[in-house]
Order: sequence, then structure tokens, then C-alpha cells
Amino acid sequence: MSTAPHPAADRSAAARAHCRDRVQHHEAELVELSRSIHAEPELAFAEHRSAAKVADLLARHGFAVRTPVADLDTALVAESGSGELVVGICAEYDALPEVGHACGHNVIAAAGVGAALALAGIADDLGITVRLIGTPAEETGGGKVLMLERGVFDDVAMAMMVHPGPEEVCRPTSLAIADLEVRYTGRAAHAAAAPQLGRNAADALTVAQVAIGLLRQHLEPRQMVHGIVTAGGAAPNIVPAHTAAVYNLRAAEARSLQRLENRIRACFEAGATATGCEHEVVQISPVYAELNPDGWLSEVYGRAITELGREPLDRGDEQGPVIGSTDMGNVTQALPAIHPMIAVDCGDAVNHQAEFAAACATPAADRAVLDAALAMAWTGVAAALDGAQRDRLLAAARDRSARSSSEQICTSGGVA
Repeated sequence: MSTAPHPAADRSAAARAHCRDRVQHHEAELVELSRSIHAEPELAFAEHRSAAKVADLLARHGFAVRTPVADLDTALVAESGSGELVVGICAEYDALPEVGHACGHNVIAAAGVGAALALAGIADDLGITVRLIGTPAEETGGGKVLMLERGVFDDVAMAMMVHPGPEEVCRPTSLAIADLEVRYTGRAAHAAAAPQLGRNAADALTVAQVAIGLLRQHLEPRQMVHGIVTAGGAAPNIVPAHTAAVYNLRAAEARSLQRLENRIRACFEAGATATGCEHEVVQISPVYAELNPDGWLSEVYGRAITELGREPLDRGDEQGPVIGSTDMGNVTQALPAIHPMIAVDCGDAVNHQAEFAAACATPAADRAVLDAALAMAWTGVAAALDGAQRDRLLAAARDRSARSSSEQICTSGGVA
């Protein structure tokens, strides 16, 4: 007795085969995009060449591209299809000072483009809209936070991106982060002839650094603080009148981060009090929330990447290791989304090292682009064809869109 094939299974298999074919078809273009972005690293909010490369490639393949968006010159949205289920694919492309693409955002951008191209040809058949969202300024500046606040994600039912790293992780853990700059103002004087007339802003910063160092013994689990001096004085024979430092504050979640910030601000104030200087504290980026990845999407991605021959440390149904901080955390707090890590062969190097930057322009990184693109595409197919999950994602998107509309009415002075 023969068993007839299940129509739903046939449809899924055909869609997955199409995605694989499209990724293979665009392989040369995707690798070239990754290598080209890597070769011209650009910092936060100045990624003009990188954003143009992403936009131009998608436009050549029939995507409707809008740029700039959300009042951000290097943000973009590219769409294909007209289905109700909006599948968002985030592409990062900013680099780091001095070490270039040492976080592999060139891989992220090319993989995102690959996933979008893979899904575009079957978008209407699946009932989806494919939306590639170019998100600037992840390393500092919080591009995704700003785009969330300005409505770019309002109708997105699910969002994905894949980040390169030294390990394969389906559901990584990240820390909430706040970026603070402290600025001290004292009084300049001749350091030898009249030091008594000066108020030493460098001493104020030193006192703050000592206070923070002593505080570290008493930090809560997963609280971290690290910083650099950005202005330390002009010459040793002038009592410094102006100094500044930038600090990253990290914690497991928002409430712990706020407690840490309160204590660090007290350390900053101690420096000013001890030296008679004035000080101000400036938040230089939006607060990044911790990752809260969608469980079902994480599991589906985990199965996909395993099928492609990779061996993730987790299965997607459990929290993986801490990877740092990302503004994708804010996206995962607002809607069903995932931020898995894909391994590249980088030896002993880790993200934010020059050696890792070098590893992100190698055949292993090229393979990561293609595998990540296909795994995300297959995850989009699964979401589109699983009736219960599709309904869940659509319901959450409608609810979020309705809340956003209500908030806009209230903000404009109307009656909700």
C-alpha cells in the first residue's frame, strides 16, 4: 500500500529547494558584496558606500528600495512580494574604529541580502512580504532602536539576522548596555609656577576611575563596566582644565543596568566633589536591551543550520553563552525575532580583534554568508507554511501595529 505525499510537505520541500537554488545562483554576488563591504569599512551613521552596495544589488533584482528611512541617511528598506506576513531581515554594515570589520558586519549584510533574494521569487506564493532592513550604527548609536521608535518595524511579523563569531550558537544571550560619557571641567594653571590656582580635571577622572575599580568587587552577577579616556589634558606643564571618558555599562537586564548606572554616576560625582571640578554625564547611545529571542524561530533556525552540516552548541530551545550586547535585543523585545551566531574559522581570535577582521574575508566567512542566508530563508518558509505559527506571528504584528497607532493618536493630542 503506497502513501500519497502530503501536500503541505511537498509545498515546503519545493520552497526550500527554490531557496537553495537561489542562494547558489547568487553565490558570486553575495561573496563579492561581503568582500567589498569588508574592504571599505565605515563607521556608525557614515556607512554610505556599504548601504549603497546593499541597496543597488537588491534594486538590480527587482526589490523596491527606499533610502534614507527613519531620518537616517544610511538606513534602507528593500521589499519584494505583497503577502500579509512581513518577514524582516536585518542587515548591519557598520565597522569599528581602527580594526575595521572585526565584528563581521560584512557577513551579516551579505547573508541578509542572500536570504532576501532566496525568498523573493516565492514571496507571493508563500503569502509573505520580504523586507530587507538596512540598519546602521550597531556598534554605537543604536540604529535599530531609532528605527523601532520611528515605525520601521511596526508591521513586521518576524525579524532575523545572523552574526558571525568563533562559535555556532542558535540562541545566544546578550547583556543590556548603556554608553555614558563623563566630562570634567576644572581650571587651567601653570603646573609648576602656580599649581595652587588650578583645579585638576585629570585628577577628577582619576578619582572616578579608582572609585569604579573599587566598586567592581561589589558588582552584581553579569554586571560589567569598562571605558577609555578620550581627553586627558594638553600638556604636562598645564593643569588640565578639561578631561573626558566614555564607559560601557552592561547588565543582565534593564533593572540591573539601572542600578549599575546609579552607582557609576555616583563614582563620576565623587571625582568632581574631591577635586572641586564640575562634571556632566551624557548618554551617547540609546540603551540596548538584552536579547529575548523567539523560541520557535530559534528552534527552526537550529534545525536548518544543523541540516547544513553545522554543529551549534545549543539546540535553540535553551539560552546560549553571552556574546556581548546588541541593539537587536530591542527588536527581540518588541517582536518575534532571532539573532543566532554562525561560526567562522578564526583560530584563537574573537570579535573586535584585528585577527577576527581578517577571518571575515576568507573562504570560511564566504561559506558562513551562504549558510546563514539559506538557514534564514528556510526559517522564513517554515513560518509562512506552519498555520499555527503564521497565525501567532500575524496576531502579534496586528496587535503591535494597533498599539502603535493608538500611541500616535495620543501623542498628537487626539483621543484614543
